[in-house]
Amino acid sequence: MKKIIMSMTVILIFSLTLAGSVFAEEQANCPVMGGKINKEIYADHDGKRVYFCCNMCIDTFKKDPAKYIEKMKKDGIDPAAIKSVTKP
Repeated sequence: MKKIIMSMTVILIFSLTLAGSVFAEEQANCPVMGGKINKEIYADHDGKRVYFCCNMCIDTFKKDPAKYIEKMKKDGIDPAAIKSVTKP
């Protein structure tokens, strides 16, 4: 019985690790300055959309996007996926 519980625990932990983005929070704060985001101010990077509090933060982000994406992921924030628009 202990082996079964231990196996199930390992499987659960592994599954949660793989599904990390399922539990990620939606972005609410600017990754550069920490202020509340404005959904009209954003930059797209590697298929993800990152929102900012002001236009100055976009320039800072573009200098080292990986740094800010990593910071967001570390904070449990998954940048929004860019929604593709298909033309008829």
